[in-house]
Amino acid sequence: MRLRSLGFALATTAALITLPAQLPAAAAQAPLSPDSTAASSAAGNTKAAAACSTANAAQGKPATASSTENAGTPAASAFDGNNGTRWSSQASDPQWVRVDLGSVQDICKVDLNWEAAYGKDFTIQASANGQDWTTLKSVTGGTGGTASYDVSGSGRYVRINGTARGTGYGYSLWEVAVHTGTGGGTPPVEGGGDLGPNVIVVDPSTPNLQAKFDQVFTQQESNQFGSGRYQFLMKPGTYNGINAQLGFYTSISGLGLNPDDVKINGDITVDAGWFNGNATQNFWRSAENLSIRPVNGTDRWAVAQAAPFRRIHVEGGLNLAPAGYGWASGGYIADSKIDGTVGPYSQQQWYTRESSVGGWTNGVWNMTFSGVQGAPATNFDTGPYTTLDTTPISREKPFLYLDGNDYKVFVPAKRTNARGVSWPANAGGTSLPLSQFYVVKPGATAATINAALAQGLNLLFTPGVYHLDQTINVNRANTVVLGLGLATIVPDNGVDAMHVADVDGVRLAGFLIDAGATKSDTLLQVGAPGSSADHAANPTTVQDVFVRIGGAGPGLATHSMVINSDDAIVDHTWIWRADHGAGVGWETNRADYGLEVNGDDVLATGLFVEHFNKYDVVWSGERGRTIFFQNEKAYDVPNSAAITHDGIVGYAAYKVADSVNTHEAWGLGSYCNFTSDSTIVQHHGFQVPVKSGVKLHSIQVISLGGKGQYAHVVNNTGAPTSGSDTIPSKITSFP
Repeated sequence: MRLRSLGFALATTAALITLPAQLPAAAAQAPLSPDSTAASSAAGNTKAAAACSTANAAQGKPATASSTENAGTPAASAFDGNNGTRWSSQASDPQWVRVDLGSVQDICKVDLNWEAAYGKDFTIQASANGQDWTTLKSVTGGTGGTASYDVSGSGRYVRINGTARGTGYGYSLWEVAVHTGTGGGTPPVEGGGDLGPNVIVVDPSTPNLQAKFDQVFTQQESNQFGSGRYQFLMKPGTYNGINAQLGFYTSISGLGLNPDDVKINGDITVDAGWFNGNATQNFWRSAENLSIRPVNGTDRWAVAQAAPFRRIHVEGGLNLAPAGYGWASGGYIADSKIDGTVGPYSQQQWYTRESSVGGWTNGVWNMTFSGVQGAPATNFDTGPYTTLDTTPISREKPFLYLDGNDYKVFVPAKRTNARGVSWPANAGGTSLPLSQFYVVKPGATAATINAALAQGLNLLFTPGVYHLDQTINVNRANTVVLGLGLATIVPDNGVDAMHVADVDGVRLAGFLIDAGATKSDTLLQVGAPGSSADHAANPTTVQDVFVRIGGAGPGLATHSMVINSDDAIVDHTWIWRADHGAGVGWETNRADYGLEVNGDDVLATGLFVEHFNKYDVVWSGERGRTIFFQNEKAYDVPNSAAITHDGIVGYAAYKVADSVNTHEAWGLGSYCNFTSDSTIVQHHGFQVPVKSGVKLHSIQVISLGGKGQYAHVVNNTGAPTSGSDTIPSKITSFP
């Protein structure tokens, strides 16, 4: 989303963008010091290293295999402690044998005693749930016989997974022994600890506080695709005369349990001076859990996508436009109280959830509200407003706070049919000590992250960029994965970034997944394919989790975010195939699908998905609901033929599968800006089955400056866009 006028022809993106040089890491980090108080949270949590046990933890435990040669060579024979009995498989690849240790344990060594039919290439793997596997050791060119392998990891299940046999027979093992303990003197992953160099913790007495804000802003103001990541944490108290300007990858949060515990007599400002007054690229920053009394009575928050404004009390008004009222394309407010009036002015779209406003003036195309006290009434026939009295289901984002000198993470409770802010009552929420979190810092490996999860720890990603050589597997119910400072996960070598098991109550919040240069199949998967467990009482939530393909460099993925679990809540996401930056091109940063929903009873609130090669959203689950959707079709479509399928031109921005019987959505907009071929006519923005249970409210399509057109709004219904005047074609209700 960028560079669009209000009634004027758009200039091309490429002509107006100057990419900033990346600051040296040392320059970006040198003046910033870590906070020391977090260390107290980990006091008493140090664990002594243990020796690797000589006992065989696998002996006599339940075992299974992919196949057996015959009834006399069962899987159990490889774990019975008898070197005269064996497991053997069918003569084909691949084959595996596994054992259930009964509980998650630290695994430090595995002994194999091969029969003559040995494995030449195989891996030793561990899993906490028997479904998602982590490789502890990879062996190629093995020669059989007896061998011991020192490993480091944890899991309940251990598997020997053969991929190439050393003979023409199957795989055959006399015995497999698994040794537990930490081995090699390596302790288990510890919870707690300090928050690292890019978390800047301040209090009202911090010297040169304004200079700290200014220094980070100078580094980050135009650093759109750089590696700098910063989090300001403000201890409870009153701060006077502060103007915290926020650039890219900069977050500011209060450390009180309630927003009014941190009082700023000053401003938190996002403006667009770096981009000549154009706010359409003010991405990737956030403010949370504090109060502001603006100096001139009105705070300025001129942002675009991926810039949440959560749990804020503004003792005054809020201006969502840049100085000079240039182009703006946001945005998201949740759980906030604005005493004065919110002025969107040039903001083309905005979603506000469960908040309170003293008033709301104007808007351009799509202003959507749910559960907002003081929200304007719906007027979509003649204006931009769509208003729902309540939000059907919600759960606020987890956040870090101080309890005395100890850091804790507050995990808010689920709300039903909510209206207004959740604080100060915070009813039903729970607090988790930092000692229950692995505090992830730059340089951490995926193996360590997965070991921490297998131990039962939650994750707190500190600001940084994390390259992964294996998928992060979140398998435990109620796990919290929380990022600070837009912590960024990059999957390397084509692995998926993160998989969440089909379990209750996982909370994913506050991080960015950036596709790697080698194509991943799926960047974020919530629930395995075919998931069907009921999570209505305790849904998984995905909040302020952003996905980017390209922009910072070439990125590739087939599927970006896939929700397979039932009842999940996706609350504010921007899933973006880059239209500018480095590594951008129809095939260079190809990604076919943005959001795919296969689970039933999934709710999306604040859904921003843009520029995918095929469908931006495909919804296949039953009883899905979306409140607010913003989309642009890919700018760089080379020609109509590249997006022609099933006899029509263009993939819908939002497609509900033909098999779906019940679906409902409110406040949806799709825009086209076909800069490579402005003659393209997209058949429609929305595609849904025509059934009584499928309902769309307040939907529109727009041609941005005449760069391509839409023939219809939904299916074959709705007037075409025309000309270059950037005028919406609307449908108030469908069917």
